[in-house]
Amino acid sequence: MGILEVKNVGKRFGGLQALGDVNLSIAENSVHAIIGPNGAGKSTLLNCLVGKLIPDTGSVLFDGQSVLGRKPYEINQMGISRVFQTPEIFGDLTVMENMMIPCFAKRDGSFGLNAMTNMLNDRDIVNRAEHMLEEMNMVDKRHMHSASLSRGDKRRLEIGMCLSQEPRLLLLDEPTAGMARADTNNTIDLLKQIKDERDITIAIIEHDMHVVFSLAERITVLAQGTPLVEDTPDNIKGHPKVREAYLGETQAA
Repeated sequence: MGILEVKNVGKRFGGLQALGDVNLSIAENSVHAIIGPNGAGKSTLLNCLVGKLIPDTGSVLFDGQSVLGRKPYEINQMGISRVFQTPEIFGDLTVMENMMIPCFAKRDGSFGLNAMTNMLNDRDIVNRAEHMLEEMNMVDKRHMHSASLSRGDKRRLEIGMCLSQEPRLLLLDEPTAGMARADTNNTIDLLKQIKDERDITIAIIEHDMHVVFSLAERITVLAQGTPLVEDTPDNIKGHPKVREAYLGETQAA
């Protein structure tokens, strides 16, 4: 059994079958990519994994426990963190303040409106945040307002914020979307470093095949809400069903 087990998951929106009988197993401490043409159901599946959507049928188990019916923050507390397609950071706060918030939440749970003042005077939280900024190679940007960061650095900050919660499963939704190639390559290198240095499982949804084949150990291909094939990157590259799925999208365009 994998750390994440998706069994017979289906989801409809009115007359649209977004997901149909999806089965997926992600092995612990692996990097597993989920790819597919536009409209394949990738984002819908991800939203079912983190509690933003509830499947109509099937089950989702994380480390043997069901995530269905739990609120997103409860799923996060189970050990699942998500990196969004658009970086979810606090633009009006500094890089350091952004990093302190999840460190504080991990230690103390919920907190009040005056929490920022308490955090700034809390040596333990400051030390935790500084350590994570060092890991992300962002110490020199600690006093910058996060809104002024490049797209690549915003993503680096968000990944660090997720890692500060010590997740066992990191879900990445198109982590390099909108990036220049240099930032994309830096993000690839960062994710490789994270995988090498931590006991963590990474699941990634990505359109950029350069990113997918640079990181993934297993790849699942979705098309029209249904898994077409799951295999190693080398076998996926020339798989006829994969070529047909993407060729069909190209012809339709």
